[in-house]
Amino acid sequence: MLYWILKRIVIGPVLRVLFRPWVEGLEHIPEEGPAILASNHLSFSDSIFLPLVVDRRVTFLAKSDYFTGTGLKGWLTAAFFRGVGQLPIDRSGGKASEAALRAGLRVLEGGDLLGLYPEGTRSPDSRLYRGRTGVARMSLTAGVPVIPVAMIDTDKAQPTGQIVPNIRRVGVKIGKPLDFSRYEGMEGDRFVLRSITDEIMYELMQLSDQEYVDMYATSMKEKLLTKARRRARELQEAARPGRAVPELEEGLDAGDASNPWSGEGKDGL
Repeated sequence: MLYWILKRIVIGPVLRVLFRPWVEGLEHIPEEGPAILASNHLSFSDSIFLPLVVDRRVTFLAKSDYFTGTGLKGWLTAAFFRGVGQLPIDRSGGKASEAALRAGLRVLEGGDLLGLYPEGTRSPDSRLYRGRTGVARMSLTAGVPVIPVAMIDTDKAQPTGQIVPNIRRVGVKIGKPLDFSRYEGMEGDRFVLRSITDEIMYELMQLSDQEYVDMYATSMKEKLLTKARRRARELQEAARPGRAVPELEEGLDAGDASNPWSGEGKDGL
């Protein structure tokens, strides 16, 4: 009930006026029956704008962090996600992955639409990253089609880490359903799962016009984090008394090499 109140009365009308979301390919969403909406992931607001433009209810598997916060903010966040029908999942792997699969299958068995992000996390730089095989496995296990969805400019409306969004237009492109029934009974074959996943990511690349990167987004985030930490250590070291930043030290070294008065053993004062 709260889902429809928020969508049609409380939040939905405001978002439509402010962001004027446009949508293409809405005819590819079936009027009834289960399906997986596999979307690229640019912003936290993807899970808000996609259900906004789709007439049917869309349920996402949300990370458990949103449901375990403390204090008033944590309580409000958890209440909001539960109210709109989002399901908490633990993404730490192992048995937690199996729990996520079962949660998603329950949504599909109920004849509903399930929203998933094959990349597994938000893109760190607006590019499209390698997909994880969970979407493929869920599609084969449930025997449902996968509908590719491209979110457009949601990263510009709400960049990662920004709470108050920028008021600008966003869009949603919905592709034709992908039927993988030819692989029925092969959900345990990792080569099949990778093939299906790559096909889904190719369709997302075509829809979104994003540059594709053949590595996991989580790996890129770790790489960027490591680089940022290394840079921070360099700056801390440079800030110590008697130390100059590497660029300045290199410049001084280069200057010494061309200065006839700077070298040892030179005639001079």
